[in-house]
Amino acid sequence: YQRRVRDNTHTHTQMAVRARFENSSDVGVFLKLTSTYCISAYGGSEHFRAVEHHLADHIPVVHTSIADCRIVGRMVVGNKHGLLVPNTTSDQELLHLRNALPDEVVVQRVEERLSALGNVIVCNDHVALVHPDIDKETEEIIADVLGVEVFRQTIAGNVLVGSYCALSNQGALVHPKTSVEDQEELASLLQVPLVAGTVNRGSEVVGAGLVVNDWAAFAGHNTTSHEIAVIEKIFNLQERSSSKLLDDIRTSLLDTI
Repeated sequence: YQRRVRDNTHTHTQMAVRARFENSSDVGVFLKLTSTYCISAYGGSEHFRAVEHHLADHIPVVHTSIADCRIVGRMVVGNKHGLLVPNTTSDQELLHLRNALPDEVVVQRVEERLSALGNVIVCNDHVALVHPDIDKETEEIIADVLGVEVFRQTIAGNVLVGSYCALSNQGALVHPKTSVEDQEELASLLQVPLVAGTVNRGSEVVGAGLVVNDWAAFAGHNTTSHEIAVIEKIFNLQERSSSKLLDDIRTSLLDTI
């Protein structure tokens, strides 16, 4: 596969590390990570704050609730172009996001009955996969605000494409029972290398157990060494320089475990 040319406006150490939110290994439930910003739930342990602190050296980390819920990673979907939030998002939350995110990120509420947008949509900066029953109007908003091609799709027979896929501009990890034929079709649509696999010691819900952008991945604390190796390979996170950022994050995480 030909990898897309990366945006080189920032230089980052590439890495994958384990993390947890309070006692949960489902980091993708409480965190939405893109290459230009991070949306995080309020709360979290000292361990999770260490992750955010080091991310904040490179991109804005915005703490918020969505509709007074902490499961922000399952409620929103976004990329470098925009962020979509459900219509249950309060005016105050919407204003906070617009003020805190970079000016070039368009924040828009979506009138969609499938309101857990992070479960029914997965995207990078170029392509989105969406639940087959998503509203036509929502599909148009996704294409317009996020600047992506949109494909209605299932993953291993599951309509919750956001739950069963983790996607960056570098690669994709999908439900472990995705057939070879489906993997080839998805790789062709997404135009990135793709592999079927698990996180958190065998969990199929890869969207909940992993957040990833073009230069970092945070997998649930229960993720095995083999799963980490697969994640680093498929998302092109294998450059192992002994940079201060990587050393600091690993040290901080060890200190807080």
